[in-house]
Amino acid sequence: MVKEARKPLKGQQGVGRSFEHAYRGVVSAVRTQRNMRFHVVAAVGVLVLSLLVGVSELELAVLVLTILVVFVTEMFNTALEFVVDLVTTEYHPLAKLAKDVSAGAVLVSSVGALLVGYLVLADDLGPLSLETLNSIRRWPGHLTLVSLGVVVLVVVLGKALTRSPNSFYGGMPSGHAAVAFAGWVAASFIAAGGRYAGLVSLISLLMALLVCQSRVESGIHSFYQVVAGAAIGALLTVSIFQFL
Repeated sequence: MVKEARKPLKGQQGVGRSFEHAYRGVVSAVRTQRNMRFHVVAAVGVLVLSLLVGVSELELAVLVLTILVVFVTEMFNTALEFVVDLVTTEYHPLAKLAKDVSAGAVLVSSVGALLVGYLVLADDLGPLSLETLNSIRRWPGHLTLVSLGVVVLVVVLGKALTRSPNSFYGGMPSGHAAVAFAGWVAASFIAAGGRYAGLVSLISLLMALLVCQSRVESGIHSFYQVVAGAAIGALLTVSIFQFL
């Protein structure tokens, strides 16, 4: 007698499966919620602006934390709306109140983010100068962190807009390829002028190519999805390092 396969109980699905479900939630929120897409675009703009004005590491940490608070609040608001709609399809004052309070929490976090952004960036806003741009180049770690953050946000936005499969695996573009090639470009720029600059760039490129090859051979991504991800990661990072 063949025993039926038991469905894994809650908490027994493994870290990888839990991470995949969480990633699905992020992509779904960006795909279905216009406000979430706006937050992603605004976050990219703030991170790029922080490069232009040359904020300190502590100020950058405050900006990143504030952005994450807005993201989390918007996602909780989305989750609560889904739950309310699942429980009842009829109008109820308490259901409306729950949605209104949740939307109010998003508004509060958004206003708070605007205030934080103003307090952090206000003193540095104004005409850009060569001195400001040169100070940015003296902080390669800062530049790399912002580059990777922008690449990840653009990849998530791309997956949502292209209606890619709602999963951590697959979809257009390849996030792994984008991050790998962003790392290659960043390593090349940081090592430029050094004794082993060519070797560092070559090794980084080979590692990025291996990542892309593994995604294609495992069937997770198609060749074109990997190429698109690699192009996004490389071009965005080159733009940030070269033109800012």
